[in-house]
Amino acid sequence: MTNPAASARSSRLVPPAGPQRVLALAQLTNSVGDGAYYVTSALYFTHVVGLAPARVGLGLTVAWAIGSLVGVPLGRLADRRGPRGTAVLLALATGAAVASFLVVRGFLPFVLAACAYASAQSGLGAARQALLAGLIPAGERTGLLAHLQSTLNAGLAVGAGLGGLALHAGTRDAYLGVFALDAVSFLLCAGVLLRLPSVPRVTVRRGHGAGVLRDRPYVLVTFLNTVLLLRMPLLSLGIPLWITERTQAPAWLVSALFVLNTGAVMVFQVRMARGVTGLASATRAIRRSGLVMLMSCAVFALSAGASPWVAAGVLVTGAVLQVVAEMQQSAGSWQVGFDLAPADRMGEYQGFFGTGVTVARTAGPLVLTALLVGWGTPGWLLLGGLMLGASYGMGPAVRWAATREATAHRRDRDRDRNQDQDRNRDRNRDRDRDRDRDRDRDRDRDRDRDGNQDWDQGQDRDQGQGQDRVKQQPVPAN
Repeated sequence: MTNPAASARSSRLVPPAGPQRVLALAQLTNSVGDGAYYVTSALYFTHVVGLAPARVGLGLTVAWAIGSLVGVPLGRLADRRGPRGTAVLLALATGAAVASFLVVRGFLPFVLAACAYASAQSGLGAARQALLAGLIPAGERTGLLAHLQSTLNAGLAVGAGLGGLALHAGTRDAYLGVFALDAVSFLLCAGVLLRLPSVPRVTVRRGHGAGVLRDRPYVLVTFLNTVLLLRMPLLSLGIPLWITERTQAPAWLVSALFVLNTGAVMVFQVRMARGVTGLASATRAIRRSGLVMLMSCAVFALSAGASPWVAAGVLVTGAVLQVVAEMQQSAGSWQVGFDLAPADRMGEYQGFFGTGVTVARTAGPLVLTALLVGWGTPGWLLLGGLMLGASYGMGPAVRWAATREATAHRRDRDRDRNQDQDRNRDRNRDRDRDRDRDRDRDRDRDRDRDGNQDWDQGQDRDQGQGQDRVKQQPVPAN
């Protein structure tokens, strides 16, 4: 007999059967490979390929900058050609780009391969979001994205463990095995995506030459979300540098805080997202995340100058607050990004909204290094104030975007109604013209019939008169 409590716990960790579970499986397959790639790629490019660290950083910055630019047109392609087929092709392209790293032996080939990888990844993210929007009802999307985020973290953790084995081995073959694993993971992801139902293409209206950039409220929402996403490099760069440069806490605490963050998201992200069901609840969640993030930054700042174990306790407290803010902000931004995007341009809008992640990862290290390592405690407080301001600015920006979206929806509805009225008017005019033509034809037919009757009557009259004249003529005598 099924245990209800166990079933409830399973439903929190595993999405329902159907497209939601297939999407989660696709996320899991390539996240394992990505986790292994993330922990080994820097050492592979420097120790195996032989590139200088500065060149690796430059190449990846150029690659992700290009990737952020092509995300929108690839998302538009998903709208016009169908998101499932586009996602499958981009997953295959990402796998091919990862496989190309196996044969890279110079800076220029590395940059070209990295550009292909970043472009395919950006487009794949947009196509997946459009596919999710086409398969999942609006009220269930945020909950599913929470499941996908938990699945992503689980896959990254497993992949990071496999990458750690490669780092422990330290051989060229071990690194190559990791990259081969990542390439195969994207091939498996493409195969899993093929199991999903096909989403119909949408008819994109003309007049959208500048695309999403013409939607100024949505651009503002994306900008504010990008500011909030500056917390992404915090765990991988900002906090490690702070611990080693400004505190007396043990260095191994960096790994412990990473495990804490990953485990918390895996367990609690779905629960944190459960209360986000619309734009109002999403903006409240984002506003709360700004307050919690400010508290987290203030607590992190207190760790400077404390004894090792006191600093460790303070850092753990700050990390707990940080992951709470992360989960609140993620749930709110998912809802906002989907609800404000037009249904017929979901891939294009999600491609643009996703550029915030790329920009945060590109600019975040520079910003966090300057604030935290350079300024110390005032830098933490400035970062927290920046997060708080962006979170509170999100409410008015979302209302502006929602009003504009409602206005655009009414305008489109009025245009459709006017077009229907014009079509009906043209149809009625054609029907009236056909009726007038039929009436004229009937009148001409009646006139011809009347004329024929008059002619027949004239003929009969003439014939009768001729017979009368014959009767009246005298018979000649013999």
